[in-house]
Amino acid sequence: MFPALETELKHETLPDPYEDFMYHHLQYYGYFKAERDSLPDSAKHQYARKTNPRLVLNGSFGERDLIPDPLQRKKLLYSSMLTSHLLKSRQLLHNEFGEANPRLREPRDLFGFFSGSAPLQAPRWPIECEVVKENIRHIEGVPPQPEYFYQPTGNEKIPEIVGEEKGTVVYQLDSVPTEGSCFSSSRVGGKRGDIKELAVTLQGPDDNTLLFESRFESGNLHKAVRVDTYEYELTLRTDLYTNKHTQWFYFRVQNTRKDATYRFTIVNLLKPKSLYTLGMKPLMYSQLDADTHNLGWRREGKEIKYYKNHMGDGLQPFYCLTWTVQFPHDQDTCFFAHFYPYTYTDLQCYLLAVANNPVQSQFCKLRTLCRSLAGNTVYLLTITNPSQTPQEAAAKKAVVLSARVHPGESNGSWVMKGFLDFILSNSPDAALLRDIFVFKVVPMLNPDGVIVGNYRCSLAGRDLNRHYKTILKESFPCVWYTRNMIQRLLEEREVLLYCDFHGHSRKNNIFLYGCNNNDRKYWLHERVFPLMLSKNAPDKFSFPSCNFKIQKCKEGTGRVVMWRMGIVNSYTLESTFGGSTLGSKRYTHFTTEDLKSLGYHVCDTLLDFCDPDQTKFTQCLAELKELLQQEIHKKFSALGQDMDLEGSWNDISLSDIESSTSGSDSSLSDGLPVHLLSIAHELNQKMYKKKKKKPLQTRKQRNEQYQKNNMIQEFKSTEYAPERAEIASTLQKQPTFFKTSGNTSSSTIKNEKPRMNELNGRDKGTSLDPPKMTTSILTKNKERMQRKKPRFTISCSPKRSTNTSQEQPAPDMKPNWSRNTFPATHRGGANVVSYPSLHIYTYP
Repeated sequence: MFPALETELKHETLPDPYEDFMYHHLQYYGYFKAERDSLPDSAKHQYARKTNPRLVLNGSFGERDLIPDPLQRKKLLYSSMLTSHLLKSRQLLHNEFGEANPRLREPRDLFGFFSGSAPLQAPRWPIECEVVKENIRHIEGVPPQPEYFYQPTGNEKIPEIVGEEKGTVVYQLDSVPTEGSCFSSSRVGGKRGDIKELAVTLQGPDDNTLLFESRFESGNLHKAVRVDTYEYELTLRTDLYTNKHTQWFYFRVQNTRKDATYRFTIVNLLKPKSLYTLGMKPLMYSQLDADTHNLGWRREGKEIKYYKNHMGDGLQPFYCLTWTVQFPHDQDTCFFAHFYPYTYTDLQCYLLAVANNPVQSQFCKLRTLCRSLAGNTVYLLTITNPSQTPQEAAAKKAVVLSARVHPGESNGSWVMKGFLDFILSNSPDAALLRDIFVFKVVPMLNPDGVIVGNYRCSLAGRDLNRHYKTILKESFPCVWYTRNMIQRLLEEREVLLYCDFHGHSRKNNIFLYGCNNNDRKYWLHERVFPLMLSKNAPDKFSFPSCNFKIQKCKEGTGRVVMWRMGIVNSYTLESTFGGSTLGSKRYTHFTTEDLKSLGYHVCDTLLDFCDPDQTKFTQCLAELKELLQQEIHKKFSALGQDMDLEGSWNDISLSDIESSTSGSDSSLSDGLPVHLLSIAHELNQKMYKKKKKKPLQTRKQRNEQYQKNNMIQEFKSTEYAPERAEIASTLQKQPTFFKTSGNTSSSTIKNEKPRMNELNGRDKGTSLDPPKMTTSILTKNKERMQRKKPRFTISCSPKRSTNTSQEQPAPDMKPNWSRNTFPATHRGGANVVSYPSLHIYTYP
């Protein structure tokens, strides 16, 4: 390309200063590990001059080395490079004096997902799903008055389920993945082709049929059947690729009439208990009210009834939710939802605002934790103030927060939003938290489930909160990468707290699930944070509702897995779909502002928990011990037992005191992902054909086999002995398994009584005289062996004693039979005193 330079370049090939600088920079941060010679050398296309500072410093072209010290030479080289016109980078950092540092900025494309001009990343849907081309957005309006629970009158109507046989189907999805299928691929916008109009066609302006729609983000409604003029039966769609989990609903209705009373009945709910039996109301959103009066979601509904549906298929019972409502306007567009929706697009809009904020983006870095099965981004936020020194940065502890592993529990996102609003604010307390902690936040763990409107599962058809121990990275990437991130974080610094935000469908208020710590050093410490949170939010948070028992079915949950990884304060925060039964908010529904305020209280409690003045911590520990003692007394009183707990009450296992968390049955959504079930079934069939089960032996057969093996071993050990001719004469000698000492321990004899009683019961005609009984047993064993193998003759004798001068034992001496040789079950033993089911143990 440049012939005039070829002769000069043949003497020495000189790398470009920019590329050399990038090589050191990337190698320093671990992004580049290739050999130096593999770098592209663009210096071949530049004029190599003797005035180049690198040539001078390296003594090229025969010039002597001006600076022998390598360190000084490198410093001068970098200073020369920073002022060189060959340096192409514009990402150099400058200090307060305007001097450039030999270090590049952090690559912005790692966290600069958003820009003010570029559109948001569109959600990716499974290719089976049809999606309407509408942008559904809602305002965050706060109800002007407290919304109280519905008070049942006892006269609520229980409508008869008619079904589509007697009714008219006015809406039904026909592009839903069927049961037994599995996720294959995804695309933006879902299914290709034109979107069908699923709602019925109105016959004229007087046609008052409601027009239903749910093919939008987080929507869930499978079918609507009109059974009367203003009465509709609704069927929810199960989680994709499953036949379970119908709880979350979110759909739109149009063509409303103001003066009519409508009745909606959801006919295929699966949970036998619900907050609707405790006064919870559904949510309604009026588009006209939002546009004209700035009113958002509000609780609506009368004649609310939750009851069992007797029209099921018999395999699993269904439950119904029915309610009546009057729409506020004619020809309005309204939405109904189980709880306040918070979609994947809502999260992206929030993160876009943070990324474009020049202040917040300084201490909040966005990363891609991973991609979901459908290819949607799982975001990871790192929030902390820049440290002055490396020692200060290393001393910071970490706090890990996550939400929406269950996509239908949108209340977790509202708590997360409140936390992010406060921790990213300019509040002095927020700045202090950023100074002393590194926050790792995963605001939406299951974006696929949120997008398609699932209640509990991902597109693998499984509950992600049962698979934190998984090794299937490709099937469960969201939780696999989250656990891996926390493992790497634990190697760097201490993780003070882990908390996963959830929603609860059967209990009111807000509470925590934790893990009992058996370490005496940290006894009851895991309960201090929840108790502090209950004091900071007394009208929302209920400490008596907290539970710290670890159930076997919850071993795969986030809180248990993180606790076993070494995080003492590992929690699941459960916020109700309903409301509060405490304090000033008693019997009122929670709003989004209530949930966001809890995010602030989490931050406030963190400051109290880590206060250098340990007064609050000590007071909470003392209060916890007193509460525990009262709980133990209550437990014994309920069992009718009286126990002195003055000295040992703090050694009682806390898990025995508490009941289970009454959470969801993990068996409904545990196991392999759906796409691997068929493969696993085929493998199991092959293994079953290859392996045949051996029939179980009876106890008698096992004992005979054991005695046979012993006899064979004894015979082999004496087969080539010179004394073989004398073996028969030893049958009448003293066996080594008899006690020869007259000082036999009374406890040993006592322990062997049940065995002797059993032997006596089995053969009442057999004398307990030791020599006779021994000879009888050995003779029977010899005859049995000879009958089984007639061509194999055995000369049997007990093991010979090393003391040949040993005398015969007394006739009334009881032999000390080995328990291993003759296993037996003790029957008719003494009754054991029963105590309450409290496991008492001593701490190390």
